[in-house]
Amino acid sequence: MPVFLRWLLRLGPSNPIAVRLVQNGSRRSRHLYIRATYLAVLIIVLLWLLLIGAGGRNSLGYRELAEAGARAFTYIAYLQVLLICILSPVFMGGAIAQEASPRTWEVLLTTPMTASEIVLGNLFGRLFFVLALLFCSLPLFALSQYFGGVPSSAVFASYLVSGGAALLVGAVAIALSVSRLVGKRAFFVFYVAIVTYLGVTIAIDIAMRNAGQGAAGGKGVTLMTGLNPFLALYALLNPTTYPAAPEGSQHGVLRWMLETPVQFWCIGSVLLSVVFMVTSTFTVRLGGLQALGADSAGVAWHRRLLGLKPKPAGEHRAPKNVWTNPIAWREAASRNSSPAKVVLRYVFLAVGLGIGVLLLFLYHNGTLTRSTFRFTLLALVWGELATIALVGINTAATAISKEREDGTLDLLLTTPITARAYIMGKLRGLVAYLMPLLAVPLTTLGMACLYVLIRGDVVPVAATTSHAGFSIPSVLPESALLTPVVVIPFMAFCVMVGLNWSLKSRGTLGSVVATVGVVGAVSGVVGLCAWNAVTIEVLGPSLTAVSPVSLVFAAVNPETQLSDSFNASGSATARIALGVGCAVGAAVYVGVCYGILTNMVRTFDMTVRKLAGGR
Repeated sequence: MPVFLRWLLRLGPSNPIAVRLVQNGSRRSRHLYIRATYLAVLIIVLLWLLLIGAGGRNSLGYRELAEAGARAFTYIAYLQVLLICILSPVFMGGAIAQEASPRTWEVLLTTPMTASEIVLGNLFGRLFFVLALLFCSLPLFALSQYFGGVPSSAVFASYLVSGGAALLVGAVAIALSVSRLVGKRAFFVFYVAIVTYLGVTIAIDIAMRNAGQGAAGGKGVTLMTGLNPFLALYALLNPTTYPAAPEGSQHGVLRWMLETPVQFWCIGSVLLSVVFMVTSTFTVRLGGLQALGADSAGVAWHRRLLGLKPKPAGEHRAPKNVWTNPIAWREAASRNSSPAKVVLRYVFLAVGLGIGVLLLFLYHNGTLTRSTFRFTLLALVWGELATIALVGINTAATAISKEREDGTLDLLLTTPITARAYIMGKLRGLVAYLMPLLAVPLTTLGMACLYVLIRGDVVPVAATTSHAGFSIPSVLPESALLTPVVVIPFMAFCVMVGLNWSLKSRGTLGSVVATVGVVGAVSGVVGLCAWNAVTIEVLGPSLTAVSPVSLVFAAVNPETQLSDSFNASGSATARIALGVGCAVGAAVYVGVCYGILTNMVRTFDMTVRKLAGGR
């Protein structure tokens, strides 16, 4: 075999690391369940869409069949990109968690494998399972071709968009692993960063189009389209409602981004992945980024720049007064134990409140229209609540499993602390840690409510057969008091689910993945039911208040979300029902938390003994 060909095979198919990862992963039942669930979801959604497209009719013409097939393909393509973005971090999370065992790197670096073989072996070995998901769904997309209305080029282009997203996620995960600056818990940060990036770019795209800054008359593609796989897929599948810029109307990079956004995303994601991989090959044998900039004594560059001495082996701290429950105090205090965490916390508070004040100022001086102000306020509060919920999930899902890994739990079990006091302390401490963070979105919403109340900013509601015309505040003033009633118990619910899985899981990575899946599924089902319940008169607003997402939307867009419950007395009935629903929703979350707590206390000893000695 030629040397060059053997070298290429060592980088990919015959790479020892890739072969080991594929063989070991193929034997795991979890991977089998993920693949089976992935295909089952796509098949069920495809069949359901085709049945809905048939509309219960016994016979359809060719035009109706083509429309049904095109509609089903569109939704399946979006669903596939969504599932790839969700599952790619799960499969690539092992690469990040690998850094937590430095001895693994020490063994790898003693082998005759080159730096490129180590990096590409980790990438291809873990990316294989994501690409296998894409290929196994190809027959479903081919099935839609029988109905017509779907060109083959659109099918393969959608696969390129999904493949580019998977490749970029994998390259970033490998780069984080090679840097050796992060550990197992960075998997959560990695996940949150992906979700935040996708959400922020979509929100910016919507804002730019609403402001008329898109291509083709202001409603077309924007600068964000080629930077987001969902927007690129939307531009591919909806060239009429989301048109690209006319050919030759732009110059330079803008021409590539605005005239061919799908091509920009596919090629750009590959090029950016290559940059990450090339950078990783240089740092993998240098000890990672943590070794760069350190002198012979091991003093980091930032400590030398600030004139700080090396960290002493042991540091003495003055004793502090703890709460009545030391576990609760420890959880609340330890989350801000490092200067970096303190800085990030205050940055989040300052930036979040600053954006809220700036938003009100721009609306007051007329820079923002009412619709833009409400959309931006809604996106800001939703984004902040989602970020805080993910932070709560991560901290709770690793609160007990991390102590089991480092042996702290074994020491705590020798103290007089009971199981109820231990779990209640965890819950209280983590909720207390989240309270200052929750103050940002709640205060932002409260400032908007106060401003609308003082200014008297109202939205006219047209008269219908059930009510006369009246006006309603553009942001419900009472939502400043109602939203915390639901949001705080919901965050406690997220924390409680995380603690439950943290107690049952042997490692931090498994507990985080399980908690995200459970909370995401429960929140999605409850949110979908609450969102669609608005069509029920009187009872609809009460059900809407159960989910924080629909509650905030009803507070910012009351004339839309509560319109079906307006009667002859105006919006009074709907607003009262919304308040009652907040109280009921809070009671439900508190009851669920109490039930989980009781079950955890009852099975605490058995679960701890079952996982005793697990690392």
